[in-house]
Amino acid sequence: MRSSDNERTLSREVTATIVPYGDQVTIPEGTRVMITHRLGGNFTVTWEGGMAQILGKDADALGEEVAKPAVPAADDAPYEGGPPSEDAVWDALRQVYDPEIPVNIVDLGLIYTMELSEPDDTGRCDVKVDMTLTAPGCGMGPAIAQDAKYKVEQVPGVSEASVDIVWDPPWNQDMITEEGKMELGLL
Repeated sequence: MRSSDNERTLSREVTATIVPYGDQVTIPEGTRVMITHRLGGNFTVTWEGGMAQILGKDADALGEEVAKPAVPAADDAPYEGGPPSEDAVWDALRQVYDPEIPVNIVDLGLIYTMELSEPDDTGRCDVKVDMTLTAPGCGMGPAIAQDAKYKVEQVPGVSEASVDIVWDPPWNQDMITEEGKMELGLL
């Protein structure tokens, strides 16, 4: 039931991640929530218990459509598409957001490196990403890194992704792209 376009009543219980602490919580069926952001297929909501991120796979509980991710080739099937393009991996990373900031992690300047391994005998590559966070105490770091790993692994030709959080060099606002600065109203 909706009383506004963003106010929803959960149709089933949902596991969510508390923002900004990163703890898991179960929000019961029938709870009224307000969607504050729709970012990268996930949802940031507020309710009487605070603020949380609900993953896109649980969009149906909010009355939203569940996004269908690209399905990579099965590990035991011959892969004929070749290695992933770097552009496709960067595009996947641009679908990842800190649930409090409406700018993707690439344009926030949080991605320090993205490397593709040599293709294996199936033609697939592993991807290694080093990223940082806007603040060392951000409890959402593991959730953001997990979302990045999941989205990169959906890119055809990626066999496995690893996403590590690093702190050197420390992040600062100068690392935000012009697009990110425009989105945040900093230009």
